Amino acid sequence: MKLVPDFVGARVEPSPNHGERVDGVAPDMLILHYTGMPDHGQALSWLKNVESQVSSHYFVWPDGRVVQMVPEARRAWHAGKSSWAGETDINSRSIGIEIANAGHPGGLPEFPDEQIEAVIALCRDCMARWSIPTERVLGHSDVAPKRKVDPGEKFPWKRLHDNGVGHLVEPGAIRGGRYFQRGESGQPIEALQGMLALYGYGVEITGEFCERTEGVVEAFQRHFRPALVDGIADMSTIETLHRLLAGLSHYHGSDSA
Repeated sequence: MKLVPDFVGARVEPSPNHGERVDGVAPDMLILHYTGMPDHGQALSWLKNVESQVSSHYFVWPDGRVVQMVPEARRAWHAGKSSWAGETDINSRSIGIEIANAGHPGGLPEFPDEQIEAVIALCRDCMARWSIPTERVLGHSDVAPKRKVDPGEKFPWKRLHDNGVGHLVEPGAIRGGRYFQRGESGQPIEALQGMLALYGYGVEITGEFCERTEGVVEAFQRHFRPALVDGIADMSTIETLHRLLAGLSHYHGSDSA
């Protein structure tokens, strides 16, 4: 491990758990996690333990201190079995950031201001250094639906977005009307799956609202419509997805203009 951190101000505490990025790809994604453990020191120790076989590039303490465990040029082991936009080796394509927070097991505590300020600064720094598109700043739950739920529905994605980190739109208002749920099938389900896949989620376009589709809808809601996370594709969920896709094409259009 090199002694100089990639992020100025980070304390270097090496983890042995890393390898080469497959085919030498450069990271073009940021994946945000919560540690999900009540003891933050224990969580950090686990990420540095050779027996755990897990690691991340960074760890952010509640008071905003940043620890770097793996050089950004190396492949840390944080995403596990995951996919995004057709890619399945997310570890080779991403930088992993673990945020010290007890998460769902600890009752979803708030993320302190100092911690989020540090996460924003770290994300902006990584994005600038590796030319990472803002829409490729994602949660672990986005790339591993059903299997993972972090950083959770309490994570302040809007605050990050307001500071130039991550893609976000105003979610559609929650109200009555038509909705789609597990067990249904047909063209509307196919269209929903197609939109989710177009955004990047790993869902097959089968026309069947299966358990996997429900998990992907939950993951989508957790990030983009956190007021209600139930896996049911109501009008609010579908409107929010439409807005995100429209914003994405606009974003790419302005990039190439």
